[in-house]
Amino acid sequence: MALFERMQAEDHEQVVFCTDRNAGLTALIAIHDTTLGPALGGIRMRAYASEDDAVTDVLRLSQAMTYKASLAGLEYGGGKAVVIAPETPPNREVLFRALGRAIESLAGRYIPTEDMGTTTVDIEHVRAESRFGVGRAEVFGGGGDPSPMTAWGIFCGLRACLEETDGKAEFQGLTVVLPGLGKVGYSLAQYLHQAGARLIVADVDAARANKAQTELSAEVVDPTDILTQQCDILAPCAAGGIFNPETIPQLRCRIIGGGANNQLLTEEDGDALHARGILYAPDFAINAGGLINVADELGPGSYRRERAKAKTEQIYSTLKALFAQARQRDVPPHRLAVTLAQERIQAVRNLRRLNAAS
Repeated sequence: MALFERMQAEDHEQVVFCTDRNAGLTALIAIHDTTLGPALGGIRMRAYASEDDAVTDVLRLSQAMTYKASLAGLEYGGGKAVVIAPETPPNREVLFRALGRAIESLAGRYIPTEDMGTTTVDIEHVRAESRFGVGRAEVFGGGGDPSPMTAWGIFCGLRACLEETDGKAEFQGLTVVLPGLGKVGYSLAQYLHQAGARLIVADVDAARANKAQTELSAEVVDPTDILTQQCDILAPCAAGGIFNPETIPQLRCRIIGGGANNQLLTEEDGDALHARGILYAPDFAINAGGLINVADELGPGSYRRERAKAKTEQIYSTLKALFAQARQRDVPPHRLAVTLAQERIQAVRNLRRLNAAS
């Protein structure tokens, strides 16, 4: 499908292509929907096999951010930036300042924060050239790295999952498989270990896996074998698109809920999980804690961690309600989550039209 056709089919508002040869910058910024407010979402930096892969990633991620913000009750839309990592390590200050100039040209339509491959330092480089950027270091009045809050929200959401399947939120003695031990994954592993779960982990960085083995008594397996492990909960915290016709028949879990974005390759793959009796917590519902955390920097007054944490803990209630309604309507939770997010956006859009007509 051609880019404009795909944008129209998925209701994307804008895609910006950014280059700066001297800075080594090749990036895309996608703004999916700004009905609820400015597009808020992270800057992802990674190597892509092709430019088409980068386009696909930024479009899917920005759409997911729209649904994430809507379902979490935030007054923001969805956006995302992806930076195609140069073959040689760049001067990060120069690169992210160049990206900052591109973000500034959007005049607040897109507000960036950290994501995979980026840090609070990178956000400060963006802010050197732009008025826009959250997830700032605490010394600058921000909430710092949002990853621990993302992990806390996932932990709270998994409690709702366990209550749906087991009738009680008890991790003691359960086995949790964690593919990916980055900033979110490792924080989640710590929360689960403290709650008494047995961990099976894998990461492409062996040092991270070994650290989890030493500090959290985790069993380490090869990344190619991680999805087939017998477990109660599978908590993916790495790349997306991992649940597809090839992997789903091999899964041996009861619950899926984790930090990875766009875990389903297609919506039909969510249907396949549902048909197998696996409870899938939609990724944009369960991993919204980081977005909630950075959004607090844009709220009234200065950032307040306890306020952000309290809002993040509402992910538990969001999932409880989602699962109950999904049972009542006899639809898979991932389908209903998209519907609810879209309904809120459409309601606000209709209200604005009525106000404009009056």
